[in-house]
Parts: sequence; structure tokens; C-alpha cells
Amino acid sequence: MRNPLPDTAFERPFDVIVIGAGINGSGIARDAALRGLSVLLVDKWDIGAGTTSRSTRLVHGGLRYLEHRELPLVRESLREREVLLHIAPHLVHPLSFLLPIYEEHKRGTKMIRMGMMAYDALSLDKSMQRHRMLNRGEALQREPGLRREGLRGAAAYYDAQAEYPERLSLENALDARRLGAVVLPYMRVTELQRGGAGRVTGVGLHDELHDRSYTAHASVIVNAAGPWVDRVLGGIEAPDQRMIGGTKGSHMVVEAFPGAPREAVYAEAVEDGRPYFVVPWNGLYLIGTTDSRFEGDLDTVAATDDEIAYLISETNKLIPEAGLSVDKVLYTYAGVRPLPSAPEGEEGSITRSHVIHDHAPGVEGLLSIVGGKITTYRQLAEEVIDAAVKKLERKAGKCRTHQIPLPGGTAYPFDEFRARFHATSGLPRETADRLLRIYGTRAAEVLDYADGHPDLREPFDHDTGAIGAEVAFSLRTELAETLADVLQRRTMVGFGSEVGLNAVDAAAEIAVRHVGWSDERAANEAARFRAQVDLLRPRAERV
Repeated sequence: MRNPLPDTAFERPFDVIVIGAGINGSGIARDAALRGLSVLLVDKWDIGAGTTSRSTRLVHGGLRYLEHRELPLVRESLREREVLLHIAPHLVHPLSFLLPIYEEHKRGTKMIRMGMMAYDALSLDKSMQRHRMLNRGEALQREPGLRREGLRGAAAYYDAQAEYPERLSLENALDARRLGAVVLPYMRVTELQRGGAGRVTGVGLHDELHDRSYTAHASVIVNAAGPWVDRVLGGIEAPDQRMIGGTKGSHMVVEAFPGAPREAVYAEAVEDGRPYFVVPWNGLYLIGTTDSRFEGDLDTVAATDDEIAYLISETNKLIPEAGLSVDKVLYTYAGVRPLPSAPEGEEGSITRSHVIHDHAPGVEGLLSIVGGKITTYRQLAEEVIDAAVKKLERKAGKCRTHQIPLPGGTAYPFDEFRARFHATSGLPRETADRLLRIYGTRAAEVLDYADGHPDLREPFDHDTGAIGAEVAFSLRTELAETLADVLQRRTMVGFGSEVGLNAVDAAAEIAVRHVGWSDERAANEAARFRAQVDLLRPRAERV
């Protein structure tokens, strides 16, 4: 745990304070730091612990946005997908998709073909293959588990996957810190402070780890709190005005099942026509998502029985031999999309394009972010810092985040580093592959923590194969404060089939032996982790 900050920690004002360390906030902080601005990044939870960790884990061009004629968003998404493949090759990789077309679908073969042609036309600079239209026989040859009745054909195309967006957010935050930013998870904003002429001059802060309060000042405050944007604002303009009208998306995770696809399947639900995905992910299958308006507690969002029943039913209709049932669901998760407030209309029609709301002239010095996607976080950050620089009325460097790789992607081509690591690490191939997939070129730094400690080269979790050095590395160098941080957002053990419940005690023991935790702290952390996992509704606790 970090030491308590001195009372004088924030005596000097920052250029920019960023509230929220999800993918958008972390990206904004990195861009600002790269341009030479002084930055404070805070979050009431861990980095990437909110909406970022509750997505479908795709970096996609927004194929379905074509239906709503959001062509600029599709083009931006496709361009940014290419950028992420370049700057984070360890965390973002190409993924093949199949879009089956059935007789009952409202989007027929002709419409799908036109959409695919537009998708290719909008991504002329892409590095991946163009789409292919398949007839019924070709589609079944490619994915024999698909329902045969009513199948007309399919479209095959490529998008990308971010297996661990939590780590994408983390690497942005770590790089911002390397560049001089102050990054403080578990630092909750309690108020926006106002000065003369309505200007926002700073924030009140509460250190959740040490129960201490502070005040920090900046010329520009960026509210990137996602679904919590309105809560941070606290009615600073109009008490009844809402900026966020979030919709809830729920997912379930299962093991491989009969007929499971070899690639991602983008399907249209029989019940209501909504799109959903069946995606190979993390050695398992991720199925989702739902899309419904949400008015509940943002801090305790969980998938409901009805939502999981819906996903099970639709998957069994798509793949008849799947035979999925509630007892085969390993765990679930749910999050709230920070979309613009739209009281009427279908949830799927609400724009996924981001909005940077400048509260001036009524409230100067404050920008709030509405919407945004993992795919376009970097572009959003560039636009935000462009706006912040104008407000600062000073010179700053140009945006370079599209050129400079994230910390784990610094070796290029990455495949060459992968080959060297396999040859020199002395690890089993599966273990080395796992480290590369999570830490990229920093995998070698993880192994440094095992020097002189052979036990840290051994797995502490036989479900995922994570090794002990990862626990020490997370707590010493990656801003992890709790076991939940370590297991769910650093080592990614918490998203294995056992959601980390089988490894929590071993991880706590490593923290005692190699990081200096007391036995009491280790026991408390393990208990807190088990309590937090309840939101995932894991099978291990249902049986």
C-alpha cells in the first residue's frame, strides 16, 4: 500500500486534473504528459476497474453503426483500430468474425454485402484481409455448429480483440506516470471547487486507503468518470440536468461447448433482433452483450437471471448442440455504458460517438466526457488535450500517442521479441506465451523479480498458469494496492475459469513473503477479494 501523502502534496497547481482512470481518463493523462503538461490522474477505484473492465473486449470498427449512418464514427474507429494494433501489439490483435445470415433476419444478404463493402471502403489503410461473402455450404463448412435451418449464408471479416482492456488502461496510466504525471488510484473526488466568475479551480479529494482529505488545484479539470460523470458534477450547472443516460450490458463466460465456433460470431438475436457476440476469449468463450436502460446503483452492477437466460437461449438457438444451461456459466459481469442522456428511442440507436462538453461560459475550466469506446479512446484523448491546451493559452507539443508504443509494445516487430523471449526465458512455452500476452516486452521485467527466488518462477494459479513473480511485480511497479487489483486487473487471474478463488490465498502468501505484507493484511485482503467476486456470480460459489 502506498504511504499516506503529506499535507503539502498538492501545494503546486497542475495544468490538468483528470477524474477517472478508465481507458479514456488514462489515455487523456498520457497524451497530456507526452505534451509536457503537468497532470494529476485520480480515480475512486483502481485503474480500469469500472466500465473499461466490463466491455465485450473488442477493438472494432463499429460495423453496426453503419445502420445508423454514423459513417464518421466508423471511419474513426477503423483508423484507430490500426493505431492500436501498432502501439499495443501485445494487447490488441486481429480476430476473424463470421456474421451468419438467416431467413428471419431483418438484414438480408444484399444489405449485409453492401455493409461489408462500405466497411472495407472506410478502412482502405487497414492491415487485415477484406471481407468475403459465403454461401450456405461455405458457412457451414467454416462453422459446422451453426443452426442449419434458415441459414442463407454468412459474411466473413476481420476486426480486433483487446483481451485485457484493463491492462490497456493501465499501460496508459503507467506511461503517463513515467512522463511525470501523478497517478493516484483510490483517490475519490468529493467536490469540484469554484473560484471567481464561476471558474472551477480544483477538486476536493479523499484518500480511500488512508482516510485523509486533500485539495488539488488545476487550470483545467477533465471529468472522465464514465457513468459517474453526473455524480462528479453534482448539479454544478442545473441540478436536474443529466448528461449520462447509461445502458447496461451483461456478459457471461463459459468453457468450450459442443459446436463452439473457432472464431468470433456476430449474431442477430431471434427474440428481439439485437446484435450479440460469441467470442473465443482467454481460453474460454465470452458471450454478450445485452443493452437496456439502467437506473440502479452504478457501484454494484451485476448481471440478472433474466439477462443470462436471454444469452443462454440465444446461443442455444444459434448453435443447437451447445446445450448451455445456467450451471455451465462460469461467471458473469455487467457494466454501464456512459452514453448521452436520451429518454426516448431504442437503446441501440443511441449514438456511440463521444462528446466533449465544455461547461463554459457558465462554468469555465471544466470539460466533461460523455460516451467513448475502447477503440477510439486515443482519438478522444487527443481532442480533449487539444481543447485543454487552448484553455491554458500556452504552447504545448503536438499529439504523439499514435506514434509512440505503449510500454509493453516497445519492441517492433513484436514477433521478433516474442521469439527471443521464448528462446531465453527458460520458461515452458505456455507460461512464456501468457506473460507476453499480458505484459508484452515487460515480460522480461516480470522475470527479473524471480532472480534469486526460484519459487517466483512457479505457478501460483494452476488454472491460468500465472507465476509468483507477477504478484510481486504488480504490487511493486504497477500501482496495485489490493489483491483484487493484482488478480483482476494485473495478472488477469481473476478472469480465469475459477475467477481467482482458487489462487487468492497463494497470492496473499506471496505478498507476505516477498512484498512485506503482514499476515493480518493478507487475510483481510483475501476476504475482501472474495466479497468483491460475488458481483460476478461465479459458479464456484453457486454449486
